[in-house]
Amino acid sequence: MDSTPREIPENLWVRCTRCGEQLYVKEFEKNLKVCHKCDYHFRLSAAERIDLLLDPGSFVERDADLEAGDPLGFVSLGQPYPKKITETQSKTGLREAVTSGSGKLEGMELQLAACDFSFLGASMGSVFGEKLVRTMERAMATRQPVVIVSCSGGARMHEGIFSLMQMAKTTATLGKMAEAAIPFISVLTDPTTGGVSASFAALGDVTIAEQGALIGFAGQRVVEQITKQKLPPGFQTAEFQLEHGMVDMVVHRREMKPTIGKLLRLYRGAARYAC
Repeated sequence: MDSTPREIPENLWVRCTRCGEQLYVKEFEKNLKVCHKCDYHFRLSAAERIDLLLDPGSFVERDADLEAGDPLGFVSLGQPYPKKITETQSKTGLREAVTSGSGKLEGMELQLAACDFSFLGASMGSVFGEKLVRTMERAMATRQPVVIVSCSGGARMHEGIFSLMQMAKTTATLGKMAEAAIPFISVLTDPTTGGVSASFAALGDVTIAEQGALIGFAGQRVVEQITKQKLPPGFQTAEFQLEHGMVDMVVHRREMKPTIGKLLRLYRGAARYAC
């Protein structure tokens, strides 16, 4: 389902893509882009995620200068990969699919990375992986917790094996973080699929799914074709994943910041006790 709000003329209203309710834009935004009738969570940009979670004015972006290379000389439908990147940057105002940096959540310092689906489906390429690894390395150097807000369509085909290598790269760095006892809170939003769901996103010390998010590896139709079985209702929803032990909790968007804040305070208390 396309979660991009369908705008009605004059841009004063948007229509919920789930229930069809007309939503007044100012109230829709005040409600964190959640439908007041059916509680459907629309997708947020990386910037909106950062504003949602961090204290105002506390975010400092890191590694913003990193840009994708073209290791394969990839061309699709006559368009070279570098041209596709430039076109996407111009369209979205972003340099990459993930924005990373440091900030404060309820006064507590942390390292944060947030994905943006509008940039090539938040596909994981080499720069995506490098930015996450640098975020984790800063966390180990400063002994600050890491929060990663994931959404992704999977690996970036334009970079081939270089993209797939990011699964191992991010996972190995998380192993070092675990050895150093640095907390990692993984937040899964709509959609979190492919190589992202199969690597770092599933390895949080606490894994939180946003209410209603689609979470899984391959799409439902692909799974049904391979297994030759009809999948159960709600397959790959956040609630289904919680019921089957794949995530630790499902949280409404308005409760996301206080929930993460509570977890961070618990970790801080445990660290002081351990010392």
